Amino acid sequence: MTADPFRDRLHHAGLRATKPRLAVLEALSASPHADAAAVLSGVRDRVGHVSRQAVYDCLDALTAAGLVRRFRATGAATRFELRTDDHDHLACRSCGALVDVPGVLHRLPRPTPADQHGFTIDEAEVVYWGTCPACSTP
Repeated sequence: MTADPFRDRLHHAGLRATKPRLAVLEALSASPHADAAAVLSGVRDRVGHVSRQAVYDCLDALTAAGLVRRFRATGAATRFELRTDDHDHLACRSCGALVDVPGVLHRLPRPTPADQHGFTIDEAEVVYWGTCPACSTP
């Protein structure tokens, strides 16, 4: 492992460690559950002007390589995160806070909808909606 773990992750995934890719990973490390606009802002803070399209291209490449997870809570902007293991999210309807919680994929009961329709499940995305403690306090 080199001094830069993101550079190692990119190389291990077969991707070149470009400044924009490294900056996207750093931005997501600093701001988990970021939307594309927040990632763009974080990248520009790190490397100066980078086009919106370049950041979207980086997010697409990093997602395809399995280094970034893309998810969308119903009614919310698409979000990105470095955590790619099986986990779900708690979402606050009031302030929009997102919190990681253990995932359900490994706990799916049998029979699943996949058993009934021939699908092989490789990912489950669950968002639990409610109100966080800060927003629940009168």
